[in-house]
Amino acid sequence: MNATDVMTHDVLTVTPATPIADALHLMLDHRLSGLPVVNSAGQLVGILTEGDLLRRAETGTEKQRPRWLQFLRGTAQIADEYVHTHGRKVGDVMTQDVITVTPATKLDQVVELMERRHIKRVPVAENGRLLGVISRADLLRALLNALPSGAAPPANDATLRDHVVAELGRQEWGEDGRVQVSCTDGTVHLQGIVFDMRERDAMRVAAENVPGVKKVTDQLDYLDPNIGVIGIA
Repeated sequence: MNATDVMTHDVLTVTPATPIADALHLMLDHRLSGLPVVNSAGQLVGILTEGDLLRRAETGTEKQRPRWLQFLRGTAQIADEYVHTHGRKVGDVMTQDVITVTPATKLDQVVELMERRHIKRVPVAENGRLLGVISRADLLRALLNALPSGAAPPANDATLRDHVVAELGRQEWGEDGRVQVSCTDGTVHLQGIVFDMRERDAMRVAAENVPGVKKVTDQLDYLDPNIGVIGIA
């Protein structure tokens, strides 16, 4: 999937001249963590996020620093902070260095970017023009649409077993043939040795994800390096 496949196209935006109070109403009414900021030509010029509004004079949350530190910071930087904590327009407080993706950006790259930069939404832009936004909610909707819906068509036991074995063989934790797989009336049975309890869960999930499998049971034993084989119920 690409960014264009999951992004929200109809995006609420504000301009640098929008009063902060109006922007807050939009964010609260529509449960948004941020708003793209565009100019009159539709070009993306910034983004207003919840983080931009945490330090405000009205709530007494602006940073308080000792005088000696303020002296080291310089008057220009102090003045900039004053604008950010006292400004009444979006342009005074918005983040100008906006992280964006293009419509062709792969979805895994979008997710990696959101995780690495700890952001909840990413504007989708091309040639500076805002085209949409990808939020965590958009990713959840994409996941829901991708999940299997309804029961899979029935398959014979031999075919189900082959598919489970093939899936385990594609994984580093299941490729060594430690686990024996059998299938009876759509129920997959796993037997063998695991070296970590997390491997057991992974093998169960791998079998459950094979279309047509009705149930998974296991008699997998855990091999503890200090104690030996421990049977698992």
